[in-house]
Amino acid sequence: QAQLVDCSLGGSVQAGGSLRLSCAASQYFFTAKSMGWFRQAPGGEREAVAFIFTRGESTFYADSAKGRFTISQDKTKNMIYLQMNSLKPEDSAMYYCAGSTVGGGWSDSGFWTPPFEYQYTYWGQGTQVTVSS
Repeated sequence: QAQLVDCSLGGSVQAGGSLRLSCAASQYFFTAKSMGWFRQAPGGEREAVAFIFTRGESTFYADSAKGRFTISQDKTKNMIYLQMNSLKPEDSAMYYCAGSTVGGGWSDSGFWTPPFEYQYTYWGQGTQVTVSS
């Protein structure tokens, strides 16, 4: 699998705190149409968190992330970011940056849906986020 680079160190914060994750895509940014983050807690399954359509600005958030997390991109730097606010202990997990050459799809009402997890072929090494209560 082609590799991305999870640049952020992650970290430990108190509940209610904030962290920003970053991911460098370098040359893959030009082929990845969707990028974002998955997370996996110990003993749990990997779950989607937030994604962005890199050819535009459409975004998608898991219900757990809506209203608290914001994904963004800087095309000049080939970077994506995940601003995480109002963190909760249940947000504790290893966060993985991922990219896909598949663009996802749009509903008739214009909402963008990212590709399926198996369609993400670029992965970062992961960064640990720990939120204490």
